[in-house]
Amino acid sequence: MKKAAVLFLVLTLFPLVTAAQVLAQETSSITVKGNQLSNGVVVLDIVKSGKAYQLQCNQSAPGCAVLNNGNYQMVELPKNFGMYECRDVEVFAESAGPTGPEKGKRLGEYCLQENK
Repeated sequence: MKKAAVLFLVLTLFPLVTAAQVLAQETSSITVKGNQLSNGVVVLDIVKSGKAYQLQCNQSAPGCAVLNNGNYQMVELPKNFGMYECRDVEVFAESAGPTGPEKGKRLGEYCLQENK
């Protein structure tokens, strides 16, 4: 009987912990300033909160897209989520707006690199 109670607790708590991580995602407005393709890697130059960054993805990976210059919404995924082993982010159209990016169509998934 104790095994059943422990299993019940684990199965009940795991979704709550996972949901808390997903809700802790940070959403930011970004501006794509340029894009390039280099040896199969898509590189987007972006500005977030006045600071320059790059988004990178493997051209052959699903969810990798070259974005045109303009404004978008970016969601930083929790650690160990997503396809890349870095600060993994998803980008959505700016119009995802008040309903939140989770309601909009994901345009791409990238590795966020801070410019130095």
